[in-house]
Amino acid sequence: MKALVLEEYNTFVYKDMPEPDMGPDDVLIQVKAVGICGSDVHGMDGSTGRRQPPIIMGHEAAGVIHDIGANVSGWNKGDRVTFDSTVYCGTCHFCRKGLINLCDNRRVLGVSCDEYRQHGAFAEYVSVPQHILYRLPDGASFEQAAMVEALSIGVHAVERTPVHLNDTALVVGTGMIGLLVIQAARAAGCGKILAVDVDQGRLDLACTLSADKGIVADADAIEKIKAETSGRGADVAFEVVGITPTIRTAVDGLRKGGSLTLVGNLSPTVDLPLQAVVTRQLTLLGSCASSGEYPACLDMIARGQVNVDALTSAVAPLSEGASWFERLHKKEPGLMKVILKP
Repeated sequence: MKALVLEEYNTFVYKDMPEPDMGPDDVLIQVKAVGICGSDVHGMDGSTGRRQPPIIMGHEAAGVIHDIGANVSGWNKGDRVTFDSTVYCGTCHFCRKGLINLCDNRRVLGVSCDEYRQHGAFAEYVSVPQHILYRLPDGASFEQAAMVEALSIGVHAVERTPVHLNDTALVVGTGMIGLLVIQAARAAGCGKILAVDVDQGRLDLACTLSADKGIVADADAIEKIKAETSGRGADVAFEVVGITPTIRTAVDGLRKGGSLTLVGNLSPTVDLPLQAVVTRQLTLLGSCASSGEYPACLDMIARGQVNVDALTSAVAPLSEGASWFERLHKKEPGLMKVILKP
């Protein structure tokens, strides 16, 4: 099969590779669409340590079942499917509690780290266990389904947050996940949604995707947030970047007693304004990946409740993947999600 392989850091090669091994509980999927995730772009240069070459990356994908293992039931060749980015064991303490994103034996497709190497979906075929499969609704294309992993992260963050009907939500960071958080927050019943970013173009896009107001992240941002919330601040906030300045904006933009959900983790450590958190009795929540939200997300996409098409910048052949990675790594203006087709 053909695959896009990270042969060494910053070097991709489109080449022939053996088809992946398939165990008795696995299915072999012919990949029809696979998205380039921001984590792949960060990983290609070695900065994260999670994409050690050689590795076939890619964990946002959809396709058709090409073959099934001897123990597989309920699935047939030709079924249109997507799959979780996380291969969870299903038997550890956390899986048994339904916290599959916290699985003790968690492996992520397309990741190669010190603990394991799990080839992903930047290839004609990928093998995954049947328990992470999800059937595509008729109304969802392969390209749209390749966005479900990203959407599930946004939906999971909103589900983690104590959102009440007509709450005002503050979303700090309007990249891919932030824009999906905005749409998920609207679907969850938020009455007003404020978006904060340094990029006016992304703020404009946010306002076409359910945000009520875009606020440039400058010295006056907090005052503008308060002006939109009767001087109190937002009821809930989502920080979708993961650096100290944006954490501070999210904290300062909340009302007393509000809740902040931390989604972004660009920096492994940040300076937290602890006194503000304590004296204003804020609740901090972490949100990691997703945990069973795929069916809801697929339905939302199929019904048109969430617009993922507006976030897709390009659909291109997998053979051109190296050049698209380079453009994304250079942060080409206006470039959001790129979908590759083997």
